[in-house]
Amino acid sequence: MKPMKLIILSDIHYTGAAERARGNDYELQAIQHPFMRWLAGRYRRHIWMRYPMGRAAFLDRFLAEAGPADAVVVDGDHSGNSAFIGLSDPASLASAQECLAKIAARYGDKAHFVFGDHELGKVAMFSGQGGMYLASWQACTEQLGLKRFWQVTLGNYVLMGVTSPLLALPASQSDTQPGEWPEWQRLRAEHLAEIRAAFDALQPQQRVLLFCHDPTALPFLHEEESVRRRLPQIEHTIIGHLHSDLILWKSRLLAWVPPISFMGHTVKKMSSALSQSRAWRPFRVKLCPALAGIELLDDGGYFTVTLDPEAQKPAEFVFHRLRRPPE
Repeated sequence: MKPMKLIILSDIHYTGAAERARGNDYELQAIQHPFMRWLAGRYRRHIWMRYPMGRAAFLDRFLAEAGPADAVVVDGDHSGNSAFIGLSDPASLASAQECLAKIAARYGDKAHFVFGDHELGKVAMFSGQGGMYLASWQACTEQLGLKRFWQVTLGNYVLMGVTSPLLALPASQSDTQPGEWPEWQRLRAEHLAEIRAAFDALQPQQRVLLFCHDPTALPFLHEEESVRRRLPQIEHTIIGHLHSDLILWKSRLLAWVPPISFMGHTVKKMSSALSQSRAWRPFRVKLCPALAGIELLDDGGYFTVTLDPEAQKPAEFVFHRLRRPPE
């Protein structure tokens, strides 16, 4: 059998017209404290992303450049989430629909989409606004058609997509809304049952490429005996969320940091995740950077992966950089 081609992209953060109308300073406008607003502005301008509403052009460039493939995986965070409440926000939903429609128009049913944290909503780092909403889950599954779990077989390779916000739910309870927690727990239990069944059904000759947007979910996956037994068959776990290999490197460097509970919600959540990042190692984590990268490094792009259908040779990853155009 001839080699197969896989394309992976992540963290597109596509913004349609309704989100773009909120302007590039949408997050700064939500921050009440003057110093925090100044600090967030410097962070956005010099490190993270100066023009968050300008990332849609990178998807168009990807679609013009990337060739045919046997499968395409988009590893989460499809919209700008500029209201911080996920796709229950009509503008964010419209962005995600436009994003997925463009990819589906090119790749059809070969395209597979993973849940990111921005699909469901999250508390913003600097303003403290937003959160996870069941209405966003419903918008994702009923209107956008995202699947909680999926798998695709390419020869002896099995591609699996899981929903990291559900797996990492115990770390995000404070992001959820009063009265919605029991339903979130039910959805998580169903998802874990799907994952156990899929790993239990693996054949000895099969290799797994696992797609999990947020690595915070990996320690929770490691608690599952069905997953632990099959860890040798996981060739790579492809994550998004961190946007840059620089952030992944720092996450590994700070694995010793204990949870910090006195500096607010976001710092507590992030430091708790970092304190468990040593559990990422057996999953053989590989980061797919954000399509537009980060401001500091201009390191955006996507992967093409060559797969040996017999899985006798490891998957060959090639990164294709998408530089920002000069201003």
